[in-house]
Amino acid sequence: MGLGNYEDSLMRRVTSSSQLSCALLELIGLTMWIGGIAIILVAVIPAVFNTLGMETGGRFLRRIFDSYNMLTSGVVLLLISTAGFRAWKGKHTQEHALPVKRTELGLLVSLLIVTVCIVLVLGPKAVELQEAAFAAESQDMKKVAYDAFFRTHMIVRALHLINAGLAVSLLIVKFRQWVRAGRILGFE
Repeated sequence: MGLGNYEDSLMRRVTSSSQLSCALLELIGLTMWIGGIAIILVAVIPAVFNTLGMETGGRFLRRIFDSYNMLTSGVVLLLISTAGFRAWKGKHTQEHALPVKRTELGLLVSLLIVTVCIVLVLGPKAVELQEAAFAAESQDMKKVAYDAFFRTHMIVRALHLINAGLAVSLLIVKFRQWVRAGRILGFE
C-alpha cells in the first residue's frame, strides 16, 4: 500500500470520526428530547396529579418543565451547532461532510421558533397567569384567573407536542441521512 492510499485511508477515518461524533451528539440530543416529553406525559404528570393537589402539583410540574425547556433549548443549540459545523466543513475542507439539506434546515428553524415561543414568550406568561390563579382569593377571581391560565397553558402544551413532532421528524430525516452516509463512507 503506497503512502497516498494510507493518507486517503487516514483522511476517510478522520472524516468518519467527525461525522460519527456529530451524528452521535444529534442522536443523543434528539433521544433525550423525545424521551423526556414521553416520560413527562406518560409517567410524571399522572403521578403528580394523582398524588399532589392542584396547586402543589402545578408548581412541581412547572419546575419539571423549566428543566425540560432548558434541555430542549440546549438540544436546539446543539443541533444548530452540528449543522453549522457540517456546513462549514463541507465548504472549507476537502473532507466529505453530510450536507445540511432544506428539510433539515426547515425543521431546525421550526424547532428554534417553537422553542423560543415556549421558553421566552408563552411559558413565562403561563407561569404569571398560574401564580395569579393560585393567589386569587375569591372563587370568582379564581375562576377568571384559571380560565386565563388554562387558555395560555393549552397553547403551550400544544407547542410542546408540535415541537416533539418536529423532533421526531428531524430524527427520521437524520436516520435517513446517516444510513445514506454510512453506505457512502463504507460503514455498511
